[in-house]
Amino acid sequence: MKTVNHWIDGKSVEGGSGTYGPVTDPATGAVTTRVAFASAEEVDAAVAAAKAAYATWGGSSLAARTSVLFRYRALLDAHRDELAALITAEHGKVHSDALGEVARGLEIVELACGITTQLKGELSTEVASRVDVASIRQPLGVVAGITPFNFPAMVPMWMFPLAIACGNTFVLKPSEKDPSPAIRLAELAAEAGLPDGVLNVVNGDRTAVDRLLEHPDVAAVSFVGSTPIARHIHTTASAHGKRVQALGGAKNHMLVLPDADLDAAADAAVSAAYGSAGERCMAISAVVAVGDSGDELVAKIRERAEKIKIGPGDDPASEMGPLITKAHRDKVASYVHDAAAQGAQVVLDGTGLTVAGYEDGHWIGLSLLDKVPTTADAYRDEIFGPVLCVLRVATYEEGVALINASPWGNGTAVFTRDGGAARRFQLEVEAGMVGVNVPIPVPVGYHSFGGWKHSLFGDHHIYGNDGVRFYTRGKVVTTRWPDPADGGVDLGFPSHR
Repeated sequence: MKTVNHWIDGKSVEGGSGTYGPVTDPATGAVTTRVAFASAEEVDAAVAAAKAAYATWGGSSLAARTSVLFRYRALLDAHRDELAALITAEHGKVHSDALGEVARGLEIVELACGITTQLKGELSTEVASRVDVASIRQPLGVVAGITPFNFPAMVPMWMFPLAIACGNTFVLKPSEKDPSPAIRLAELAAEAGLPDGVLNVVNGDRTAVDRLLEHPDVAAVSFVGSTPIARHIHTTASAHGKRVQALGGAKNHMLVLPDADLDAAADAAVSAAYGSAGERCMAISAVVAVGDSGDELVAKIRERAEKIKIGPGDDPASEMGPLITKAHRDKVASYVHDAAAQGAQVVLDGTGLTVAGYEDGHWIGLSLLDKVPTTADAYRDEIFGPVLCVLRVATYEEGVALINASPWGNGTAVFTRDGGAARRFQLEVEAGMVGVNVPIPVPVGYHSFGGWKHSLFGDHHIYGNDGVRFYTRGKVVTTRWPDPADGGVDLGFPSHR
């Protein structure tokens, strides 16, 4: 059986704790790999390697850093298919979706390659006689990232390329459910010439996470995952004096106005709700139909959903793969099973799906629930599976009020032909990312990704300008080269006049 070990100080390190976790092929249900779980001492070794590497990497030139990142970008590009295959094997998503994940991660590597413009600082001359003031940004030191199972390559690449481009060193704790992509990312970074210890990977469970949150040499922690864990990460790391960005869960709404192109809206709803089997924090999980658009929209969604081909991710004919684990599959199915008793109309029930030849896989079909009350569990909870809820409202105002009442505020979308209504929506809706006739408004790499309310704990969004600010701290330098004639004591407060 394949074993995934840690990556510490530029080399593979076997697990010393003796504890391992299973990694399952979601399409077959078979355990194909075991992953070493780090002890607190192994986490300490990774942090020590990062701290030692920071002594030189933190003071290295921007040219030296970006030259490594340019080589890294080329290697990632050359290994797209290999990385996508690792993602499919352990996560289950179809190969084309896995390739898209790698491509979106590459956007941030490309942003990191241009870090020179992000770190050039500011200078004001002659703020007073012969006095200049400069604002510069400097790295934090050792920083850590804790990443989720649903994007095992992309989300780590949202973090460590920017962090190391800014001069930090990094300790990554990926999901134990699909750890191989993270290790391969580290191996390719070493091949690109990244010095030993700058990027380290420790696998494991809560033991590894809590040690990173408490470690005195870790200056900042980035996290993407569920809201309860994000809250724990933020509370614990902040209590230990760390800078934190913790991205939590979501319940993303799509408001469909009566004037919308309903064919386009139905295409978008199916793509955004069921892509990657709904295991996306930016998935649309609630469609809010305004006025009399609901019946026709639901019919169009159902027509499209019934045609989706479900199968193993390495089959080119498959459009949707399995869920990550059997336990998660059963939990997702429970929301559909309970929906009718809680007041919803079950239009499609995909919970009985099996795939011939893969009967032990973690399969579930597409489910569509209509006229879902806001009190139903399927609406109240983040399901993280291929279950789409449709809610009905009479007016635009009622729809926006419903969305804003949600405790989450990650992403949202409006479908309409009315520019005035779209403009109102983007200003009035309480969410961090908004799409206008775009169902999954994930920003490009040079903007920042992040939500509002219970979808974000901390002050900074991830990647983009916010990412650079998060991984650096500001310093202001005031300089005066006095004239030989200057002198004398002045106890007054400097006014720069």
